[in-house]
Amino acid sequence: MATDKINTAAIQELDAAHYIHAFTDSQGLAKKGARVIVKGEGIYIWDSEGKRLIDGMSGLWCMNVGYGRKSIADAAHAQMLELPYYNSFFQTTNVPAVKLAAKLVEISPPHFNHVFFAGSGSEGNDTNLRLVRRYWDIVGQPERNIIISRNNAYHGSTIAGASLGGMSGMHEQQGVVAIPNIVHIDQPNYVEHGAGKTPEEFGIEAASWLEKKILEVGAERVAAFIGEPVQGAGGVVIPPSTYWPEIQRICDKYGILLIADEVICGFGRLGTWFGCEYFGFKPDLMTFAKGVTSGYIPLGGVMVGDRIADVLIKQGGEFNHGFTYSGHPTACAAALENIRIIQEEKLVEKVNKETGPYLKTKFATLNDHPLVSIAETCGFTAGLNLVKRKGATLHDCVAFDSDLEVGMICRGHMFGNGMIMRAVGDRMIIAPPLVTTVAQIDEMVALIRQCLDATLEDLKQRGLLD
Repeated sequence: MATDKINTAAIQELDAAHYIHAFTDSQGLAKKGARVIVKGEGIYIWDSEGKRLIDGMSGLWCMNVGYGRKSIADAAHAQMLELPYYNSFFQTTNVPAVKLAAKLVEISPPHFNHVFFAGSGSEGNDTNLRLVRRYWDIVGQPERNIIISRNNAYHGSTIAGASLGGMSGMHEQQGVVAIPNIVHIDQPNYVEHGAGKTPEEFGIEAASWLEKKILEVGAERVAAFIGEPVQGAGGVVIPPSTYWPEIQRICDKYGILLIADEVICGFGRLGTWFGCEYFGFKPDLMTFAKGVTSGYIPLGGVMVGDRIADVLIKQGGEFNHGFTYSGHPTACAAALENIRIIQEEKLVEKVNKETGPYLKTKFATLNDHPLVSIAETCGFTAGLNLVKRKGATLHDCVAFDSDLEVGMICRGHMFGNGMIMRAVGDRMIIAPPLVTTVAQIDEMVALIRQCLDATLEDLKQRGLLD
């Protein structure tokens, strides 16, 4: 699509008149005008004015193999010509769905031998809620219906997904957490809660909050614990190495099901196929979406571990749950080609051995910037904290007043200079496409530094820094 043929103002006018965007102040956006994205290639996107940007967020954590993959488009096109859609109800299946199920089992940890398909990660986590409560009902413990999650977690935007998640803004707009018997504990955020402790000590302490909550509500009533290996939308909250093994021990101690929300961490983002492999724990359920098709077509689902699948299949009878687009043949065909690319180009191994460690080294150089208290990575996720003044230690830094929205000021400089970097409060985060090269990492980090410098000067001019 040639950008010179697009009337940006006309598209913005139609957008403001008819399109309600996700997580957006529609009135504010209408005054400003939406950015119109028209093209993508590799790790770059272009807007309707011809401006090129580095997509440091992989779209929305999903564009793992990068933009412009003709073979994925060809796979979808061929499937559309042959069988664009059919449902998986009424004892019916289709070839791409079956082949994808087998491929997902192949690349997952060995105790996952079954898949339930959905259309998104939100639907996948709705499915988890149904699977967990159905499991305990079948085994004769229906009183086990409490699911424990974490503050600031993101598990989707449906009613069930938002209830499982721990984002206060979403809960406030629901009035209350809409699904009963979902409770939350604090997130394992070392910057917020770890003062006076080593990261390893803090990891054990943060995991102990789960056990305290189990005992508070009654172990005989707790069904499951759900968590993202790395909390993504919450700000790339990277737990200490001791955290997840201790969570596993606690869940095993009380017989509680463990759910890994792998929507962001799955399909190579941490340098392993799934985040649970990186952190060394064994979930009973894994939610997936995003990277399964690299965002080319919507698809999600749940990997169902043997503990649950054996009970559900052998004792459960009909499972009254599903979606029109479960196992959508075109989406599954796209996913199969996407996974073929990941395997053929060895992107998981590349992130693990080459580009992930290189990003870690380069991103850490930003620690010397006056605005940065900590710059850290985990595979191909990364985040840095903006602070008003550095201290003798990480926990002595002086934060900006949250009302100043310094993160949004910084994000403005990022976008304005061709770098997509997301702001979560005053934490700036990236999750680049897995195809990003060493040279492109250099380009990206140099641009981030340039934008941090611009933010520093802007804050000085506004009188927000000494």
